[in-house]
Amino acid sequence: MSSRPTPRSAEAAKAPAGAVVQGAEIDISIPLPGREAVEARLYGQRAKGTAVPLVLHFHGGTFISGDLDFGRNVARLLASAGAVVVSLAYPLAPFPEPIEVGFAALEWLYKQRVKLAGKAARIYLAGEEAGGNVAAAVALMARDRAHPPLAGQILLSPMLDPCAGTQSLRKATGDDARCRWATGWQEYLSRPMNATHPYAVPGASLRLAELAPTLVLVGEDDAMRDEALRFAQRLQDAGIAVTRGVLPSAAKCPDELYDPAYGDCACPETVGEHMRAFFAATVPPVPPPA
Repeated sequence: MSSRPTPRSAEAAKAPAGAVVQGAEIDISIPLPGREAVEARLYGQRAKGTAVPLVLHFHGGTFISGDLDFGRNVARLLASAGAVVVSLAYPLAPFPEPIEVGFAALEWLYKQRVKLAGKAARIYLAGEEAGGNVAAAVALMARDRAHPPLAGQILLSPMLDPCAGTQSLRKATGDDARCRWATGWQEYLSRPMNATHPYAVPGASLRLAELAPTLVLVGEDDAMRDEALRFAQRLQDAGIAVTRGVLPSAAKCPDELYDPAYGDCACPETVGEHMRAFFAATVPPVPPPA
């Protein structure tokens, strides 16, 4: 299978030039060394002579569901914030397969960065819910392997710790012990020993230093709110530049961020502002001419 983009529509192919062409959505197939190719969707298209943020995005679905359409809302928000986005159809399989595929896709993205986003393109990871876990794990892998360099990670309502037992999670689940998150964690971890691995459970990682700057966004009534904010604080304590935001419950976030049944997200302005500000803050200023 080829990594050559295949246009989804003639309209996207003829979109006018801009820093990032909005509405350009192209299905691609990414070849991975020693693995089957993985499907992805490319959002946005940079104008010639420009450089924009380049984001590898992971959709939600509690590790057991979700697809490229499921990640559409967040991917479009990232593109509207000025990025070129590659949204990955990572395998819905037990740990560590999703993150191994995710890291291999990150290496491919880094090699393609100039073509996709320009010579000075900076690489980001992003994910919502289960995809936030995969993004955080791939960021840890990139740090530990010292490559590829990351400009930042964007975590939206990330599932980070199956043992959190936080107030926000208890409020969301009530007395339902078999909630969708617990079921997803059970399928993803598959074996008890995986629950202690920092790549499987980033929220329990003992070493968070030297990670990329991080944006954490959660909803006010979000089940993942407390564990995500706790992770943000631990990152900050480890010396990482962290931006966090709590979205109002009236915006229906995070559900509208990763559920295609809602259609377009009702909180694009708030989320988009956070994303644009984060991209701007993580791009170093251009030095003055000598």
